[in-house]
Amino acid sequence: MADPLSSSSAAGLRAVPAHSTADPGILAAQDKDDLVVGEELVRFRYYTRAVHWFVALTFFLCLFTGLPIWTPIFGWLAALFGGLQVCRWLHPWSGVAFAFFALLQFAHWAGEMKMTPADKRFTKLKNFLAYMRWETHDEEVGKFNGGQKVLFWMSSLASLGLLATGVVIWWPDYFSAPLREWSWVLHDLTFVLFILLVMGHIYLSIAEPGTFSGMVKGTVSKAWARLHHPGWFNEVTGERRR
Repeated sequence: MADPLSSSSAAGLRAVPAHSTADPGILAAQDKDDLVVGEELVRFRYYTRAVHWFVALTFFLCLFTGLPIWTPIFGWLAALFGGLQVCRWLHPWSGVAFAFFALLQFAHWAGEMKMTPADKRFTKLKNFLAYMRWETHDEEVGKFNGGQKVLFWMSSLASLGLLATGVVIWWPDYFSAPLREWSWVLHDLTFVLFILLVMGHIYLSIAEPGTFSGMVKGTVSKAWARLHHPGWFNEVTGERRR
């Protein structure tokens, strides 16, 4: 019987025992990506997904501890953490954790986020709007499209901005009054920008069926890859869209 993981793109991948009931695609997604497993492609290995979800977890921890500090309108959130004083203590430390995982994610993905001609075409407003209306298809779109790459770079810069201004706010005695005042303003503005980026990211993850599950289990269907990232599909499978 053929190895259930056998593929020209999966050379060296450990075999799944014949008696195993585990999904071969999920098993393959533990330590390798860009592989063909049956009718699925491994898009994100375990490390990639773990770092991504830790970034998300620590971001929302920062969000929910920071909102009660930001405005009394969200004061009710403080009760979830034991009070406003707990939020004031927990918020900066959760920010340190967020910065740490954001740095890991940046180091992991930065090499794949270089803009290609296809990405630059994607980011033109008319092309992006056509994409949102499912009216365009670019065979050269790789593993990440231009919008995802722009999101990556903007969120990375926003993370750096939140960290830098947060340090000033956390230890105000070490900085001048004008720097402290500007840090409060920039911290709030960067926070609003980050919220907008996250909302867009979540919306597109839900609006395109298969996207969210790819970051959960690590695999996507061939049909999904061929539709949304044909350049990556061709590279991994060696096939061409018919």
